[in-house]
Amino acid sequence: MTIKMKKNKDEIIVETILNKMFEIAGHQVTFEDIKGRTDNWYQQWTMTEEQNKEWRDWGTKYLKKQKHLLKSYASRQMAMFDMNYGLKIEQNDNI
Repeated sequence: MTIKMKKNKDEIIVETILNKMFEIAGHQVTFEDIKGRTDNWYQQWTMTEEQNKEWRDWGTKYLKKQKHLLKSYASRQMAMFDMNYGLKIEQNDNI
């Protein structure tokens, strides 16, 4: 017999933010697909700068609501999350 442990709130927040990142970037990947991986999985997929901005804006609002943070602090939290786990940004060839 196994006992299923209830996820704590922070684990749910991380899972939701990562799932939203893959959704916005248009990838058919979920948190369950990368859970437990120790490689640089976040470099395997890419997103555009516009998608990254959309995800960070969404994440800032989500963190503000879920953790009752000031907008500036939630924005900093998303910037750190992006730096650590954000997908690689596609290079723009028009430069």
